[in-house]
Amino acid sequence: MDSSLNISSETINLNKYLLENKDCLDLIISNLNKLSDKSKSFFKDSLTKDGRIDNQLLEINQFQTHGYAWFETYRIGLRETLNWFTRLEKNNEAKEIDASITLFAFAEYLTQISNGIMMSQSEMVRPKDLGLEQNDFLFMQEESVKDIIDLGLSDMVKKTIVDSLDKDIHANLGLNDETLEMIQDQFKKFTEEEILPHANEWHLKDDLIPDETLKKMAELGVFSIAIPESYGGLGMGKVAMCVVTEELSRGFLAAGSLGTRAEIAGELIRLGGTEDQKMKYLPEIASGNILTTAVFTEPNTGSDLGSLSTRAQLKDDEYIITGNKTWITHGARSDLMTVLARTDSEQKGYKGLSMFLVEKPRGNCENPFPMDGMSGSEIEVLGYRGMKEYEIALDDIKVSKKNLLGEQEGNGFKQLMETFESARIQTAARAVGVAQNALELGLQYSKDRSQFGKQIIKFPRIFCKLAWMAMETTVARQITLFSAREKDNDVRCDIEAGMAKLLAARVAWSNSDSALQIHGGNGYALEYPISRVLCDSRILNIFEGAAEIQAQIVVKGLLAR
Repeated sequence: MDSSLNISSETINLNKYLLENKDCLDLIISNLNKLSDKSKSFFKDSLTKDGRIDNQLLEINQFQTHGYAWFETYRIGLRETLNWFTRLEKNNEAKEIDASITLFAFAEYLTQISNGIMMSQSEMVRPKDLGLEQNDFLFMQEESVKDIIDLGLSDMVKKTIVDSLDKDIHANLGLNDETLEMIQDQFKKFTEEEILPHANEWHLKDDLIPDETLKKMAELGVFSIAIPESYGGLGMGKVAMCVVTEELSRGFLAAGSLGTRAEIAGELIRLGGTEDQKMKYLPEIASGNILTTAVFTEPNTGSDLGSLSTRAQLKDDEYIITGNKTWITHGARSDLMTVLARTDSEQKGYKGLSMFLVEKPRGNCENPFPMDGMSGSEIEVLGYRGMKEYEIALDDIKVSKKNLLGEQEGNGFKQLMETFESARIQTAARAVGVAQNALELGLQYSKDRSQFGKQIIKFPRIFCKLAWMAMETTVARQITLFSAREKDNDVRCDIEAGMAKLLAARVAWSNSDSALQIHGGNGYALEYPISRVLCDSRILNIFEGAAEIQAQIVVKGLLAR
């Protein structure tokens, strides 16, 4: 490659450039794979005691090992972004914005990997933390790699991205499937017409999403996508669920999250339930007749489900369940709760936990829990409104032993673990939807707002923010879709799902913060939707596994491979 490339030129064909330098991009991925192997060996050597990874050493080195999880997330993100562009080019669908995003992603993430990856606003992991040395990055001094980095970080590439956005040309989703593209178009239209016009009002009034909207969502198949056809669902898999979830979350996070409630319960019953339980509940969940809620977390346990204390004692043909639960999303309006409780008090930790399918009358805001033995109060929250959060007290509620999931005690935690891949993939898709919404809001405001005689989109500090947002949203989307495809192909993807959730949640928050900054003072006003999106985005780094828990899961999985 010509190392004298003039990146100030406006005539570079970026698609052609990428194709001509595909070998260099492959070389970068190959070198990152080598760094991955070296870092993994470093951690295995330093954390192994008596032939196995020592949990105490893992905790002592938590910052460093979580940095390794982020390094791997970047590596897989770049790999899947390159695969995305390669598929687009093969199908003659690649646009200049797609090539620009790919170049920007490689340049930015490679630079961060070699200098410091931001795990959060206050935590940066350096190569030495990962057992890497400067000599390991000598490949970045090759002229071809240096040129890719220089071009990828240039204003020319960022302007190309934003000029395309200005013309309403967004990055290709890369679905490569006519049915999925049709679904995306359908839900994009639904979101534009039924969700976005009302989302800010629902948020400001802290209203539940109206029943009429839920009915329309059910008719479109939101609750049935991943449920098998034999049980009344569409049986379309996780990629389709990601497409639907992203579009709905682009309109309002709670709208995308309604499908998650059905996803969690549906997966639990499909994988762990008896045939009678499947026949009874799955068709009703698929149709939207039964709304579900997950009842797992307790006030003093958080992510430590092994310390769960809610008890379920068998008496004759019924279980008596007693305990307190918190952060119960959509708790009042739900008809079926999946409740995790301890059936064997002699067993500590995760052993002795069982999952129950607890039917309840549907409540409302005035009378949330019209059921004997159940009471609760709303937890008022900054964002993620539209479904409402609750603390719930279960005081000797009675549940038929036929409603023990699988009708066998002690499998609750295992049953829950089997759903986590799907839940985290979908949560990543929700985060991508929120990130896309933030990008669109920031973009529109920068086009509408003029200062000092021109649109603010023309100022470098603004168009650089927008280019960054578009790039990271695409990387997060592609690693999410990759994990969903793996899941649909019955390939274990717990690590990849964790990576997708880890990155997408950070991107949603970053995009929202940048978009609010673009709005300036107006972004701080409640009347502007970006203030809602910022509040919504913050929860994504916490629920379905906080970022720290997510990184821990990813790194333990990586070191176990």
